[in-house]
Amino acid sequence: MANQRTRVQNVNHPDYEGFVDTTKYEAAKTALLAILPTEPPGLTQSEMMAAIAIEIDQTLFPGGQKSGWWMKTVQLDLEAKGVITRTSDKPLRWHHTS
Repeated sequence: MANQRTRVQNVNHPDYEGFVDTTKYEAAKTALLAILPTEPPGLTQSEMMAAIAIEIDQTLFPGGQKSGWWMKTVQLDLEAKGVITRTSDKPLRWHHTS
């Protein structure tokens, strides 16, 4: 049986559409949403990468391997879908959309 694929978007490239492994996408999404606050100011990209390496399912991502790539993929997708929000100040920060 083939792995299921999930369609992902990219907030920075509205015409982009890609497909990724559903199991890994869902694990990264769960971890990202667990670490992101629901109110601004949110977390920086560096803070998200450090936190997700610990929070993510270690059976799929031993020692947090490749969790940064998956975090960024999910972050861009969820931003495109309006689930999370990026601040406009520097450094950039993300939080759940209220």
